[in-house]
Amino acid sequence: MVQEYLFIIIGLLFLVLIFVMIGQRLKISYPIFLVIAGLIISLTPGIPHISIDPEMIFLIFLPPILYEAAWYTSWQEFWKWRRPISLLAFGLVFFTSTVVAFVSESLIPGFTLALGFLLGGIISPPDAVAATSVLKGLKIPKRAITILEGESLVNDASSLIVVKFALAAVVTGQFVLQKAIGSFFIVAGMGIVVGLFAALIIYSIHKFFITTPSVDTALTLLSPYIMYVGAEYFHFSGVMAVVSGGLYLSYRSHKILNYQSRLQAIGVWSTLIFLINGTVFILIGLEMPSVIEGMTETMIMDGLKYGILISFLIIAIRFLWTYIAAFLPRILFKKIRESENNPGWKSPFLVSFAAMRGVVSLAAALYIPLLLPSGAEFPMRNTIIFITVIVIFITLVGQGLALPWIIRLIKVEEIDDIIPEEEQEAGIQLRLKKAAMQKLNEVIEKDPRAAENQLVVIMKTQLENQISFTTEKLDSLECDRSEIIALKEYHQILKDLIHVQRNELDKLRSEKLYTDEVLRKQSSQLDLDEARISD
Repeated sequence: MVQEYLFIIIGLLFLVLIFVMIGQRLKISYPIFLVIAGLIISLTPGIPHISIDPEMIFLIFLPPILYEAAWYTSWQEFWKWRRPISLLAFGLVFFTSTVVAFVSESLIPGFTLALGFLLGGIISPPDAVAATSVLKGLKIPKRAITILEGESLVNDASSLIVVKFALAAVVTGQFVLQKAIGSFFIVAGMGIVVGLFAALIIYSIHKFFITTPSVDTALTLLSPYIMYVGAEYFHFSGVMAVVSGGLYLSYRSHKILNYQSRLQAIGVWSTLIFLINGTVFILIGLEMPSVIEGMTETMIMDGLKYGILISFLIIAIRFLWTYIAAFLPRILFKKIRESENNPGWKSPFLVSFAAMRGVVSLAAALYIPLLLPSGAEFPMRNTIIFITVIVIFITLVGQGLALPWIIRLIKVEEIDDIIPEEEQEAGIQLRLKKAAMQKLNEVIEKDPRAAENQLVVIMKTQLENQISFTTEKLDSLECDRSEIIALKEYHQILKDLIHVQRNELDKLRSEKLYTDEVLRKQSSQLDLDEARISD
């Protein structure tokens, strides 16, 4: 049995790698391609049905996905755009759940208001991985990316809380709005408290105990599970715990991780998250036969009709809400008009259209129990799951495939005064080199012997040259097009020089004059040198 499960896992991971490479060749974002590929595989005769355990999604997959997203989220940008993020992550989730609840109750025979809220909570949160993957490499405003990523960090918490309250309403037959709202703030707020408390403990371990890069990396892998399980144990929001704890540790990471730990952790996490995301997206497609199993042809056709209608409904709701959230505060408050640039119509359009549903929605749907406490079947369970899958396919595949084309069509441009990334890097490097030069001059003044040390003299000359080079680079980035072209030519020459050095390293390996360990270190240094060169 263990060998069978192991074979399935290895085969699934191998398929993910193959399909990602095919998707890159076809220039299709890998979440979209993996969902389609999973569906095709699941419909192939002879392929065994694979059922997703929702507990596995929530407990194994969700914490590291959220933690990694929180780790790479800029707290400064998150706080700057907290108003639109909150309006989408909380306001839109509740508004969508409410509208879907009333519409589905009137649209679907046998649907109650509690079941409508359950469906609305399930399909309300967009998937961050799908959006960022589709948008990767496309020219879009920084504000839009920040809002989408910030929304995705916390909307899972708000939607899952709605799902839990709706489930309780279906099971008990009672739903008290005031009690639900009060419980929501307690569950979310205490989740944040648990996450920050766990983060402080983990921070102290990193800070005050003697660790190695491997220990540090292992601790970063355990951190999201400690936060999530700790919060869920007390029936608080595990999602909010992971997000808050991840943001705190990310903000403090420069104080607790040395360069070796950071380099090792980045490599491990990038591979882990890639495999997790790939697995969950292909599982969405593979789950389809299990979803429709036991449904009659009439139920499938009705579910397809309802799924399409509700998909277009939530898309329309998001457009309406996003534009109101973008412009109504500007109309009402002069301070906002003075402090923020006008978003125009293109940026809100992009934020609206990039809302693709994914694995959290599917896991939430599958989380619905088969039976009520009385022993009766849970009402409309198959219909809710089937509608959820249709919504995922329409928003993820349909909107995902259309999104790059729409971005090129509307030619969305940066709306805020943001310094280009390469110019920011040059400015930072100049400050660092000048600080190092100032310190070196102080050392030479205090100890005249240092001025006679040839290694120190060479170091000073290198710093002077680097300051001169970086200053020239910064000037060129602020000048005309010809200067920028010259800089790109310089980058290409640097890449050619690194390529020559790599070839020379290969020759040294064959000559066997130096140990493999030292040669690997030199190869890693060339990797870092090449990574510093902007394309």
